[in-house]
Amino acid sequence: MAIKKYKPTSAGRRFMSVRSYEGLTKKKPEKKLTRAKKQRAGRDHQGRISVRHRGGGNRRKVRLVDLRRVKDGVPGRVAAIEYDPNRSADVALVVYADGDKRYVLANAGLKVGDVINAGPGVEAKTGNALPLRNIPAGTVISSVELKPGKGAQIARAAGTYCTLLAKEGDTGHVRLPSGEVRLFSLDCRATVGEIGAADHAIVKIGKAGRKRHQGIRPTVRGVAMNPNDHPHGGGEGKSKGGNHPTSPWGWLTKGARTRKKKPSDKYIVSRRKR
Repeated sequence: MAIKKYKPTSAGRRFMSVRSYEGLTKKKPEKKLTRAKKQRAGRDHQGRISVRHRGGGNRRKVRLVDLRRVKDGVPGRVAAIEYDPNRSADVALVVYADGDKRYVLANAGLKVGDVINAGPGVEAKTGNALPLRNIPAGTVISSVELKPGKGAQIARAAGTYCTLLAKEGDTGHVRLPSGEVRLFSLDCRATVGEIGAADHAIVKIGKAGRKRHQGIRPTVRGVAMNPNDHPHGGGEGKSKGGNHPTSPWGWLTKGARTRKKKPSDKYIVSRRKR
């Protein structure tokens, strides 16, 4: 997937770039595999803002993506590669031999006409989903389950992948996109190959209006606020009062670790930050 750059006809266009979308083969989504998406503007079920700087943006429809991949033994043909506004990766429309249609995350190199499969006995080739115990060590994988049967949670963004380093007993050592090495049950499923659309990471937004189209609102600096709104607020001139940079609630924001002990700590073999 190539990157398209614009001529510098304005300040906003000067450094702007977009994906060319050459590999997409279908513009409109499959109607039965979409649902309306209600705008919540970063608010939780109580109506309180839980994620700041969200609101507005273009209207979207949710694509129902199959993250569990449990149609074992039923081959599916890739009918189209489509754009998904709700994620950085593209999605592939798969038509199975029994007539069922589903969306799956499109792996790099997957193209229209390819046949993909799922299940313990399938070949470990790009696009196929199978348990970790049936994948050779050293294989590049994506869409990895944290718990067997729960559905893919790891390495779902554009250009991301994991590496199955080794297998020992009923667990496998997997290197995550962050560099962390973690233990996974060998019954967890993963898809062979990395996620496509890796060029997404080098796209330059170019102007503020494009972030608004994405539903992201402006961020106000803490030093520009009043003392009752932020620890850096108030004072004469531009000053944060000599304190270390913090969030509005006083959490240090210079890289101090805030992770508390969790039951899942025992599965981490090597952290991303040593």
